[in-house]
Amino acid sequence: MNRQPDAPRHVVATSAEAETVLRRLAREGWTARSGFALPDPSWDVGAARLVLHGRIADDDTETVQLAVLAAARGAGVVAVCDTESAAGRALVDDLSRLGPVHRGIDGSDVIANLIPEQRALLDRLAAGDTIAAAAAAEFLSLRTANRRIAEARAMFGVRTTREAVLAYLRQRQRQPE
Repeated sequence: MNRQPDAPRHVVATSAEAETVLRRLAREGWTARSGFALPDPSWDVGAARLVLHGRIADDDTETVQLAVLAAARGAGVVAVCDTESAAGRALVDDLSRLGPVHRGIDGSDVIANLIPEQRALLDRLAAGDTIAAAAAAEFLSLRTANRRIAEARAMFGVRTTREAVLAYLRQRQRQPE
């Protein structure tokens, strides 16, 4: 089997985390496709840089099998499931046999996963701007700015914008220049 070693395998808890991972993978040249069934009859699909994604229910062993088969054939996998359920544990165990499995969004990767608009907004908020002033300075509507900040809060796993700005500043300080 000639599987690409860098096929991503992610098991996340929420759809928001999955969207974040999928956005990053799209920037890296991966093509996202909903569902875990592969349409391509050839065994090795690694060269296609295809990442399959979807939700796996707590007792859905059939979908777990499809996701693991897709990963074995070289496709990337981003699964939304509860890793404490039987299906979630089986998925992580089986995917781990193929290579590293990323669970959730690694806190050190959050800044890398932010889109430029989110970084610019967080920088302006850190400098003391209001969301409205930051949105105007970045030529965004207030609604779009609020949406981008809400996405950033979800990525950092915090509830308030203030907490997101503080988490952003802490992680930015830890990153090498």
